[in-house]
Amino acid sequence: MSVEHRTLLPRAAIAAARLLGPAARHVVSAGRRADCSTLHHRERRWARHVVSALRIDLTIRGLEHIEPDTRYVVAPLHEAFADPVALLHLPLNLTWMARAELAEWRTLGRYLEGTDQLIVDPEHGDFRDLVHKSGGVFERGDNLVVFPQGSILGIELAFKPGAFWLAERLGRPILPVVLTGGHRVWEHPFSPLLRFGQSVEMDVLDPIPPSEARAEMASIEARMRALAMNPERVQPRRYDPLRDGFWDGYDFEISPSFPALAAQVAAHREQGHTPEASRPSEIG
Repeated sequence: MSVEHRTLLPRAAIAAARLLGPAARHVVSAGRRADCSTLHHRERRWARHVVSALRIDLTIRGLEHIEPDTRYVVAPLHEAFADPVALLHLPLNLTWMARAELAEWRTLGRYLEGTDQLIVDPEHGDFRDLVHKSGGVFERGDNLVVFPQGSILGIELAFKPGAFWLAERLGRPILPVVLTGGHRVWEHPFSPLLRFGQSVEMDVLDPIPPSEARAEMASIEARMRALAMNPERVQPRRYDPLRDGFWDGYDFEISPSFPALAAQVAAHREQGHTPEASRPSEIG
């Protein structure tokens, strides 16, 4: 083991303690008491603990686009499990839409189930039931976070329409959020390495009226991707199947904006490696 790695281990242990220790347990305990105000306060405090422990340089722009009395379908780009840490710095009470498989994770599952997050199983559920449950999120005054890409593979993943359908059906505006740099903090499952001192950038864009959500999905996706790939900002995660694997059995599509990568994935699938809708990493 190198001297650098021996030096990093104690720091990583301290960071993990802050991530999963008393602050995280306090979050879950508030959720079990159905105390939403305390829950969201503790979630934000936990996120600040993580940023401090990992020395994350978090830059946030566009907060002026958020109307405090409006409830949104928040639609962020997604590249890492560290992304929620940044999103919890928004002045919004958030409920997360997550796939049922994530509830099987020991720590994450306790949080999802203990704090009344919106756990869904699209392959065995009913869209009407999903709309009903999502409506309940807004009725209690929260905003619903749905990651349109549905996975953390990289910026090349095409958007799924779920967030935009819900926004239109429930009459809630879409709040696009461009988020990059989280993969440099923790790139699980591609790497176990926890990195310190990384930069993360988050831009809140103009909300999209619910009546325009589905019609504008393609243009919103293109605009968000262009901003994420601006060379003057922290760069997003890039998907390389030869490095990351083809993730057979996971339901994702490559955006037509990346024709070479789309052709590479399509050629692999033509060999019999087809995605199964039952195993994507997150709802989209």
